[in-house]
Amino acid sequence: EAYVTASEAGWKYGVIATRVMQSLAAQNRAAALEYLSEALTLAQPERFIRTFVDGGSALTPLLIEAARQGICPEYVGEILAAFEIKKDLSSEALPPGIEPLSERELEVLRLLAAGLTNRQIAEEIVVSISTVKSHVHHICVKLDASNRTQAAARARQLGFL
Repeated sequence: EAYVTASEAGWKYGVIATRVMQSLAAQNRAAALEYLSEALTLAQPERFIRTFVDGGSALTPLLIEAARQGICPEYVGEILAAFEIKKDLSSEALPPGIEPLSERELEVLRLLAAGLTNRQIAEEIVVSISTVKSHVHHICVKLDASNRTQAAARARQLGFL
């Protein structure tokens, strides 16, 4: 559903991020590679890197397999290189007063920034709507933001997105 919403709204980043997450959640390797292939093809012209790096190390084997199958091999190489130099989001790297976000909060933040509703985020990451609301609240507190829009803007400013 998140894919359809992002696609219909023309949110290229949302489509890419959704396909990356779907590739990680896919039940079989063929489906995972199909989702990843679409994400890579859409992301390559603008050289999106962070979207894939944010997928975490679980994405690495799929990226390697995609490159072996001839799916954007040079671009995949750039992404894999970025895994090696991934920015450390530890508390030392953050400005004073900003707490680090958990992996789950970063995931919710990316979906939130892509324009998904709480319900869509809940369906995407398979949690309740109240859990999503809790994550959004924690994100806003940690980023010193009053609302979702401010949280997304602050996250971009800090390099989380």
